[in-house]
Amino acid sequence: MSRYFVEMAPSMSAAQLKGLEDHKYSASGTSAVEPVMQVFWRWLVEKVPLWVAPNLITMVGLIINVVTSLLLMYYAPTAKEEAPTWVYMSCAVGLFLYQSLDAIDGKQARRTGSSTPLGELFDHGCDSISTVFVGIATCCAITLGNSPDLMFLTFFNAVFVFYCAHWQTYVTGTLKFGFIDVTEAQILVMGIHVFSATLGTALWAYKLPLVGVTVRVAMVITSTSLSTWTVWGNFQTILKGGAGKNGSTVAGTSVLSPGFPILFPIILALMIYKKSSVDLFQNHPCLYLLMFGMAIGKVTNKLVIAHMTKSEISMLDSSMIGPGLLFLDQYFNSFINEYIVLWISLIFVTFDLTRYCVLVCMQICDHLDIYCFNITSKPSKKGLTGGNMSKTGDSAQNSQNSTSDHDHDHGDKKAQ
Repeated sequence: MSRYFVEMAPSMSAAQLKGLEDHKYSASGTSAVEPVMQVFWRWLVEKVPLWVAPNLITMVGLIINVVTSLLLMYYAPTAKEEAPTWVYMSCAVGLFLYQSLDAIDGKQARRTGSSTPLGELFDHGCDSISTVFVGIATCCAITLGNSPDLMFLTFFNAVFVFYCAHWQTYVTGTLKFGFIDVTEAQILVMGIHVFSATLGTALWAYKLPLVGVTVRVAMVITSTSLSTWTVWGNFQTILKGGAGKNGSTVAGTSVLSPGFPILFPIILALMIYKKSSVDLFQNHPCLYLLMFGMAIGKVTNKLVIAHMTKSEISMLDSSMIGPGLLFLDQYFNSFINEYIVLWISLIFVTFDLTRYCVLVCMQICDHLDIYCFNITSKPSKKGLTGGNMSKTGDSAQNSQNSTSDHDHDHGDKKAQ
């Protein structure tokens, strides 16, 4: 049955699936607090039963992260309201659990001998979605809805930084981590939720002496400065040339080719925000950012696949239909209520992203004769013995020798 649906609506070409078999994970660098966190993560993975599949660990962490973030959005839909204390605490705990489970899934893969290219893709895919929900929840925690421009900047800054990290990987073939990276950012966000829970959101409106700006504005300035420094480093690497022929990307394309797929939705988001006659973003910031976040999440996933399969990234994607509906509605003087169109667009892009992710996982599992959430291998459909290892043995061995296909966001390669 799964093969039928995959063949009816393919998301990866035969060449991409072949390229995935040859993919070898490559990463460099480690961040400040990871050596300390690794002690906890190594202890934690030993408590996980050997029958638990690595991808299942990742998915459980993502679900917890998404649910706790949605809770905060429910209580603070305009990012101006103060939510109950337990909601902020649940967001902090939810992010901590996501970080921990995301860090041990690769260790679990090595413990069980179940490393495959799907693991790396699954991990990055979950991270791209988590970035969207964590970004919005953070804006709600510091009541950034009171400063719409800063909220817009903060959210799109977060998703752009994540995209640029994979843009650089697409160019160089190696995922590089800085001294201050995702682990430190997650710890900072946990701290923000704890502060909002214990001291109240009035904290963020307190005006700092001497500098004359609120704590909220100071947080945005600090995070934007650090992100700008990170992106500047990404582009210095990108513009030096890539690992492909004549300094091209791993796919042999221009190093600037991933620019359009991310800049297009961001520019659309800015235009719609500024031209809305009903202040759509100001009145419904969480819904607005969720819609654009889901669209960008799919684009980011396609960039990851392009890197892993050494294939060209498409310039346009069906996920842009959602933002396009809002743009067209405004172009025709909002003949349909913008709030209604926003909901339609959100439903569409969420369905489009979910459908794409499911189909990609089904295609890869079918191609490699593996299950997504089960360590047990499928019987080989091509008459080969050895189940999973008949097609994925080399890929799994490469992944195990180079590093974990799941631990890339936490510098685990340095701890082995």
